[in-house]
Amino acid sequence: MVDVTLPSLGESVTEGIITQWFKKVGDAVARDEPLFEVSTDKVDSEMPSPAAGVLVQILADEGDTVETGARVAVIDENAVAGSAPSPSIAPSPSGEPTFAAAKPTVPAGPSATASGEGANGVVVSPVVRRILSDGGVEPSTIRGSGPGGSITRRDAERAVASGPTEEVVVPLSNGRRRMGQHLSVSAQTTPHGFVAIEIDGAVFGELERLGRTTRDGVAITDEMVVSLAAVRALAEFDYLNATFQGDELVVHRTVNLGFMRHVADEGMLVPVVHAAAGLTLRALARRVSELGDRLKSRQLTTDDLMGGTFTIVGAPTEHTLWVEPIIIQPEVAVLSVGAVRLVPVVTTANGEHSIEVGRRLVLGLSFNHRICEPVSAANYLERVAELLAGMDLESER
Repeated sequence: MVDVTLPSLGESVTEGIITQWFKKVGDAVARDEPLFEVSTDKVDSEMPSPAAGVLVQILADEGDTVETGARVAVIDENAVAGSAPSPSIAPSPSGEPTFAAAKPTVPAGPSATASGEGANGVVVSPVVRRILSDGGVEPSTIRGSGPGGSITRRDAERAVASGPTEEVVVPLSNGRRRMGQHLSVSAQTTPHGFVAIEIDGAVFGELERLGRTTRDGVAITDEMVVSLAAVRALAEFDYLNATFQGDELVVHRTVNLGFMRHVADEGMLVPVVHAAAGLTLRALARRVSELGDRLKSRQLTTDDLMGGTFTIVGAPTEHTLWVEPIIIQPEVAVLSVGAVRLVPVVTTANGEHSIEVGRRLVLGLSFNHRICEPVSAANYLERVAELLAGMDLESER
């Protein structure tokens, strides 16, 4: 005979509720085959059989609360499946062994242990009880779908949720599937590095003062201003304006600037401003605006999406500090622009420190470690910051 006991179920767990027996008395059971299910306030688990044989006695009904280490069943390793249950040996008051008939398993009902019952007498496991309690739902209001009318976890989740709990299968669009495949290849084949710095954004206060439109009436965004400085800084860090062709690095003399754009049903697209080097802020704003209009009207051409050599990722929301983007192959770097924020800034004058309101934003650079390292990446970002600080917006716009 082999005693089946409730094993230790984890630190601080001293008891569990038998929620389901997978075998009944007289059934054959294989070693390590799931024998019963136990529920605690931490987890629901299937307990494997410790031996092969026939289940001859069940000592804890479904719904019973059992302490860890307690006997819950007996397996006869020599019995034949389907035969009459073997008697179990129990000590008599005199110390002589006596024989007791096997205790058949019965569905949990009003006689189940009180700590495992709901108000209507059905079994409620600790996990289910916690879900219902947190959701403010009375067990007596639920019709359980488990064994003997017990309330399952799904029953509890459905009762607490404000809507259906069933999973919804959403097929990916072709655009999102292609985007995922392309970026997965980039992440797996490119040794990515990332550096971010916080910079002074006083230039954006000047932009507010002058007005956020060009002389032609085209809107100017923070992203456009940073992009102009980013393009000009590439003249000194030309290895970042490059693409890989096999194992060869091709450094481009023309900057074709990509702008990552969200598209509701396609994930994202990257329209490209070709020959961006040498453009004024006014000209860059017009080109970006034209691409944006074609994106909204779904009139982008293949040429609008091809040939990028360096990419900009703008702040997706006004609260975004930074984005750590994946490099768009075959490029070697992508610049992320955080949202411009008003923050307290410590200033020093004549040895005295004071706090004033200032504008700050975070610039980040994802780079290919084959052509760059963190020091060079940070130096590039510092140069972008210097060009921003010295930008003459009045003439640029």
